[in-house]
Amino acid sequence: MTATVRGPDYGVRMYLENLVIDALYPQRLGRFWEEALGTERLTDVPEGFETRLDLDGGWYLDLCFQRVPEPASEPPRLHVDLLGGPAQADVVERLLALGARHLDIGQGDAPWVVLADPEGNPCCVMEHREEYAGTGPIAALPLDSADPDRDAEFWAWLTGWTDVPATAPRALRHPSRTGPLLELCPEARPKGAAKIRWHLDVRLEAGEDADAVEADVLARGGRRVDTSAWGDLPWRTYLDPSGNEFCVLSVPGAEQA
Repeated sequence: MTATVRGPDYGVRMYLENLVIDALYPQRLGRFWEEALGTERLTDVPEGFETRLDLDGGWYLDLCFQRVPEPASEPPRLHVDLLGGPAQADVVERLLALGARHLDIGQGDAPWVVLADPEGNPCCVMEHREEYAGTGPIAALPLDSADPDRDAEFWAWLTGWTDVPATAPRALRHPSRTGPLLELCPEARPKGAAKIRWHLDVRLEAGEDADAVEADVLARGGRRVDTSAWGDLPWRTYLDPSGNEFCVLSVPGAEQA
């Protein structure tokens, strides 16, 4: 990934690398999304499936599907909005042919179409919006937030992404102005105790200190998740100020304490 394209200097160097999806059957779900998005396969093993979405502007987003033993128990707090626009009906038909189904979440006469992927995860195929120009197949990553203004500042610091005009109360985008928007959307309900099934990973760049980054996460309203029961991991897990999980991955080639 090209890590030299940055937003404002927030005093830390990290970049958004992964969209991580919990799955009962990672290979089946991963192959669905690979076909849906036209991504490049990286890993295909029983416990995990990874595929890469290359984006204009010299960066990428890896979709990582990891096996979990239980189905979803709470409504999602992060999902994908897919680019539709004038081709909305065609995109919907193609996804249905791949194994998606229509989903009623109370959207009424909304101009977007709500579908469920093969494991029931909702996604939307969006109508035309100028704000989605140049996004690629994923138009947006809507994330539930108890305070969109507060959380936009947190995620801007965390990713280096910057504010863009959008229909959502706050939205961020890679400084190249390519790829999906990260939309901070008012939550319908506070986050429950269950782990969210879709989350984001950011990667430390060379020279960054994991402890210093953690201190900043905590100072900005985040919290560390205790993963000691899982042994030593090359990442640290946190909650953002609204309780959404995310991981900070170690510097490439290094291990994190």
